Amino acid sequence: MPTAVRKSWAQTLQSQYGITIKMSCAIVNLSRCAYYYQPKSADDTMIISLLKSITDKHLRWGFPKCFHRIRKLGYTWNHKRVYRVYCQLKLNIRSKRNK
Repeated sequence: MPTAVRKSWAQTLQSQYGITIKMSCAIVNLSRCAYYYQPKSADDTMIISLLKSITDKHLRWGFPKCFHRIRKLGYTWNHKRVYRVYCQLKLNIRSKRNK
C-alpha cells in the first residue's frame, strides 16, 4: 500500500474512534516519521537562473567553482541538488568555446 493511503487510513481512525497517532500508525503499519513527513517543493527555477547567469559570465568554470560562487552569494542549497540541476542544464558536458 502507498504511504499516502495508509496515512489517510490512520487519520480516519483517529477522527472516528478517537485513538492516538501512535496507535493508529501501528494499526495501519505506518511509521510515525512517515505520518508527519511533509514533502518539500521541488522548485528549481531560482537555481536554474543563478546557474545560467554564472555560466554566461564565466564560460570556462566547472561545477565546483559555480557551486562555491553560489555559496559566497549566501544560498545554502545542497550540492547534490545544485549538481542535479547543473546536469539537467547539460552544463556538465564539455563544450569547446572560443577563447
